[in-house]
Amino acid sequence: MTQTADTVHLVRETLGADVVGIYLYGSASLGGLRPYSDIDVFAVVERPVTAGRRRRLVEGLLDLSAWPPRGDGVRPVELTIVVRHEVVPWTYPPRCEFQYGEWLRQEYERGQSPSPVPSPDLAPLITMVLLADTPLAGPPPGEVLVPVPPRDLARAIVAGVPDLRAELASDTRNVVLTLARIWMTLATGAMTSKDAAADWALARLPAVHRPVLAHARAVYVAGEEERWGELRPLVGPYVAYVVGAIEVLGGESTA
Repeated sequence: MTQTADTVHLVRETLGADVVGIYLYGSASLGGLRPYSDIDVFAVVERPVTAGRRRRLVEGLLDLSAWPPRGDGVRPVELTIVVRHEVVPWTYPPRCEFQYGEWLRQEYERGQSPSPVPSPDLAPLITMVLLADTPLAGPPPGEVLVPVPPRDLARAIVAGVPDLRAELASDTRNVVLTLARIWMTLATGAMTSKDAAADWALARLPAVHRPVLAHARAVYVAGEEERWGELRPLVGPYVAYVVGAIEVLGGESTA
């Protein structure tokens, strides 16, 4: 089986009849997987997930997922689970029932398990799930989830900017690209792949800031080595410019 199929099997085997639907979103459905792309899976369930089932999911995902991507094609898997009544009808901030991502691997390997938490980040995730419209199990997502109001989508993606900036040194490529995508979404209302958002932003950036985003895009698309070298001093000014644009648009969108 593929990693995607293995993830679906793990969710269905662990959660059984509680599973309402399982959906693919992200790079796999928005322009295709890139060398560093995650496999993004979103599941909707009827009831909260018990502690024992959480641990079984974590243990299964620790085996299925890997970072960095391996030569045998094994990629990082991100699995997000919501309880249907926590997101339908829509409320803000929504509540995330379970999330696995490789940035949490060390915590999970020490025996921790994810707990339910309010998560504004579910707003863009649910928007992407509905946009992708790619069921892996169950009915189409439009029959299970409701659209996120534009104002709440804007609130959510703006709320994530401080955390992104805090990760700039450790995850430069992803932060540079994600900020460009936030800028595009606020300006146009559209959500697309990171490389497509980079193309949109490159056409609007002052020339001095373009090399930073162009390099991040090249790393993302072609799997080039992430060497910032002489570009490193330009990263901070790029971030400041794009965050400034986000703050202007975010203020307009959330007012």
